[in-house]
Amino acid sequence: MSGSKLFPGGVHPPELKDTAQKAVVELPPPLKAVFPMSQHIGAPAKPIVAIGDIVQRGQKIADAGGFVSAPIHSSISGKVIALGNFMHPSGVALPSIVIERDPNAAEPTFSEKIDSQNLTVDEIKKRIQESGLVGLGGAAFPTHVKLSPPPTKKIDTIILNGVECEPALTSDHRLMLEQPESVISGLRILMKVLSVSKGFIGIEENKPDAIELFRSKLSGTNDIEVKPLHVQYPQGGEKQLIYAVLQREVPSGGLPMDVGVVVQNVATAAAVYDAVCFNKPLMDKVVTLAGSCIAKPGNYKTRIGTLVEDLVNSSGGLKNDQNLKKVIMGGPMMGQALFDLKVPVLKGTSGILFWNDTEAVENNPAECIRCGRCIKACPMKLMPQRLRSLIDYEKWEDVDKAGVMDCIECGSCAYICPAKLPLVHLFKLGKRIVTLERKKAAKAAETKGGSNSK
Repeated sequence: MSGSKLFPGGVHPPELKDTAQKAVVELPPPLKAVFPMSQHIGAPAKPIVAIGDIVQRGQKIADAGGFVSAPIHSSISGKVIALGNFMHPSGVALPSIVIERDPNAAEPTFSEKIDSQNLTVDEIKKRIQESGLVGLGGAAFPTHVKLSPPPTKKIDTIILNGVECEPALTSDHRLMLEQPESVISGLRILMKVLSVSKGFIGIEENKPDAIELFRSKLSGTNDIEVKPLHVQYPQGGEKQLIYAVLQREVPSGGLPMDVGVVVQNVATAAAVYDAVCFNKPLMDKVVTLAGSCIAKPGNYKTRIGTLVEDLVNSSGGLKNDQNLKKVIMGGPMMGQALFDLKVPVLKGTSGILFWNDTEAVENNPAECIRCGRCIKACPMKLMPQRLRSLIDYEKWEDVDKAGVMDCIECGSCAYICPAKLPLVHLFKLGKRIVTLERKKAAKAAETKGGSNSK
């Protein structure tokens, strides 16, 4: 055993890691790519190109819409053919840029290497920010923001998340096996930016080949430690990972920086290396394709902006498509069902599952039997059954006090629930309304304060 401290709660769904031994295959560029302005947490990006413009692969086509935002770069060389609202994987039409590839256009290689040791911290952060890099584990939080903690928050540790605890996803596993030097180099760049002397790479024990490889690569060093972790979902959650590695508990409503930690995904670290040492913006993503209805399950290096339909066709297409029941972007625990394959791969897309009737079992909710399993499974120590009841009765102040904003939407409660209640859907609703109620209360207090000062 690893000796790591197991976080409270969690579940152990079937791992379904059938593609773990499938080496990454690079797919050809698509004929057309769609780039939504919303591919990250924060303000949407703002287009800086017009219809008819000729662009190169790697060229910035949208600027960040604020500090908590990220620019977007074209993943293909060609012509801008449309600006407008196009369907997004979230299920709504959002502002996007559409580019048609020119098959005769040359593409930059980004092969000239720069020694990161010759760059200042500010220069490194600028390269990361300009690269459009966001967290590639799924949350898509702008990386440069995480690397800019307030002066009052002293960071002493960086943890790389190589857990990949979601069932069926193996893209991070393959990246660790195929690009360990990039991951390690990226981590050391992050450590330089935050002036920390200790880094950890957390990897679940179901990836012994990755653990052994990184240990061999880091032999003789003491600044970075590989931390094998128990196999338990959601081990990859930031707060759960910090507790398992360091035994530090992030307070309710708090962030990892409140306990001196920054967490980044292993794919993010590799992309940091590319951005800083090769001035290469974020344009590609390794995506796991899995499920019984995909002809060639595996891990595919894909241009961001590629339509899922084109990704499927270029990887070998569907099989038994008449039995296709559900397509999920992301993992089965936290991913979202797609309504159409004509939506693009985003910066945060880690996998797409193509499931038949047997895999995508329909849940028919029943009455809660108050068994308490959801409470035991919650890694955030919440009481899901009570939260559900409060949301049903629209007691939003009590919902807030009961800690709904601490919910990480991991789905452990819904997975373990014998009544098959849609708990995560309810908690998402609760968080949205509580956020609105907080804003209304803050605005009312500000208005009252302004009136009293007159």
